[in-house]
Amino acid sequence: MFSEHGFEVLVNVMSPTECDAVDEALRHRPMAGAGTRNLLGATWCKDLADKVRRCPEVARLLPASHVAVQCTYFEKSALPGRNWLVPLHQDLSIPVAEKIDHASLSGWSEKEGTLYVQPPLDVLEDMVAVRLHLDVCHLEDGPLKVVPGSHTLGILGPEAGLQAREAAQDVACLAARGGAVVMRPLILHASSKASGQSLRRVLHFVFGPRTLPFGLRWQTTV
Repeated sequence: MFSEHGFEVLVNVMSPTECDAVDEALRHRPMAGAGTRNLLGATWCKDLADKVRRCPEVARLLPASHVAVQCTYFEKSALPGRNWLVPLHQDLSIPVAEKIDHASLSGWSEKEGTLYVQPPLDVLEDMVAVRLHLDVCHLEDGPLKVVPGSHTLGILGPEAGLQAREAAQDVACLAARGGAVVMRPLILHASSKASGQSLRRVLHFVFGPRTLPFGLRWQTTV
């Protein structure tokens, strides 16, 4: 169950035709390195976020009032500079429009021209991420690995995170082209480098509540 495990792998969220359309859109978006955090401003990406939200399999896991607040593109392959690993972590920062001084807000940073901040735990607990796979993701393709149930443990330091992984064991989230991994951003997750010659491309949508506390505003909403 999504509420218990903090993740679920879905099949056929996007059709082959829809995947082809995204491929075409990405070909017209030059990128440096292995991806970008700022796709949600593009019209095609806004339309796709709406389709994702209305997909019946996703809709049952996503509060109806939530809005898309970010879309990040990841590309992993055996090419130099495109084959990377991610250590065990939780997603703790959100993109916001401006800086607000408040004791409950921390970890301010700027990435690709956008401000990020770590909000209170209750905001993070309410977030849902949907990782759309544009390619088949096998075990050798460096898939996302998650620690089931770890989203219920609050914000964990490195040592506590490793202990949680040892206690529960991580699970590799394999996916078909057009499939998706729906997850709580607080779930402990990581990924290894790809060992094969394939391409692993993901659109990572983040959905959250329409309004934020302390006068915070999302940088973008759809």
